Amino acid sequence: MSVLTHLLAVLFGMGSWVSINGLWVELPLIVPQVPEGWYLPSYLSVLIQAANVGPLVVTLMHRLRPGVLNEAAVIYGIVAVGAVASFLLAFFWKETVVVAGAPRSLALLVLTFFLAAVDCTSSVTFLPFMMHLQPHFLTSYFIGEGLSGLLPALAALVQGVGLVRCVNSSQSLNHSGHGARRLEARYQPSNFSAEVFFFFLSAMMLVSLAAFLLLDLHPAVARQQPDPRYSAGSRERSRRSRKRPEQRPMMDPFRPQNHKPRSSLGSSSCSQKQLVFIFVVLGWVNALSNTALPSVQSYSCLPYGNGAYHLSAALAAVSNPLAGFVAMFVSIRSLVFLGFLTVLGTGIGSYIMLMAALSPCPLLVNDGAGAAIMVLAWILFIFSLSYVKVIIGVILRDEGHSALVWCGAVVQLGSLLGAVTMFPLVSVYGLFSSGDPCSTSCP
Repeated sequence: MSVLTHLLAVLFGMGSWVSINGLWVELPLIVPQVPEGWYLPSYLSVLIQAANVGPLVVTLMHRLRPGVLNEAAVIYGIVAVGAVASFLLAFFWKETVVVAGAPRSLALLVLTFFLAAVDCTSSVTFLPFMMHLQPHFLTSYFIGEGLSGLLPALAALVQGVGLVRCVNSSQSLNHSGHGARRLEARYQPSNFSAEVFFFFLSAMMLVSLAAFLLLDLHPAVARQQPDPRYSAGSRERSRRSRKRPEQRPMMDPFRPQNHKPRSSLGSSSCSQKQLVFIFVVLGWVNALSNTALPSVQSYSCLPYGNGAYHLSAALAAVSNPLAGFVAMFVSIRSLVFLGFLTVLGTGIGSYIMLMAALSPCPLLVNDGAGAAIMVLAWILFIFSLSYVKVIIGVILRDEGHSALVWCGAVVQLGSLLGAVTMFPLVSVYGLFSSGDPCSTSCP
């Protein structure tokens, strides 16, 4: 039954960000068919950040009215909304409405907001729910969270989204009357439609909902719970939670002075300074890995060719759940080690950002070594920072339910700060120039 619970935790975590991740990888197929064109990603970024009102409400409820919020009911609600919104996208994503004299993809934008609200709110509800299970199941949840990005990417790869074919095209005639020829990138037709892809996303949300239902109510899973108080299902938990405060505060003011921690950051042994360090690192790595660097991935990779771009995107997506899998067997909680990985990931991210800023002519642009280094950089960047996020989640799980709520809130705050910083640099000031995957020309 432990294996079943691990599998259910993976499937449950898979529903955390699958909708928005799926929408992003489908953009190359959507953009040519909507009136917003390539301004659509900018609109989606704003909508996703506006959807942080969801986690804000949940966090304030935990802070101001602890024990009142029915966590299981919220999860049922948001996962169901995600499944319905993904299903409706299949029918309405191309529909337009005239707003202020211009056609707009109103249905697409509204449904995207609901999907973003679902995914953002999952950060402050899914993680705290994992307190109801034994600690070792949390790494399975993080594996599932990583799969929420990998599986849509693999589906889009099978679909053929973003695949480019380089064809010869004639330019204007020169003085001698001959036309110059160059390679031009043309997108390949997809193997199946966007409608089918959105049905796939809806099915994944339904699988996540079914997994949560079993985690919440199945008696075999209840035997895996650390506390028999949680074995009677969500209704009993909700009734009892109103009679007592949250399970354990992040810092226990009544902890005896001679308390001996099991490790440098073991169960309930975090000092105030350690918690500040943990949350600062958590916000920083999420700002880098969730929004800042992904916003310039195409700029950093396309100058090295379309193959390097797709390979880096695919292997980076694999690195996320792989980090959770490694953390399941090698869990190093040392603050020094986490700091080292954060510095390492930040350094690699700085190299990626520098190459994106130098686009379309980054270092080693016409050398195969340049493409190999860029692909390896993305793998190491995502793996190192994903491992840091998983270990911090495991540490904060030992600190209690409230710590996991704040963990989710800081994840969203870090992502928000990364998006707010990069949006004007990329979309307003245009500091980055995209390379041509077929004919990048550099001196």
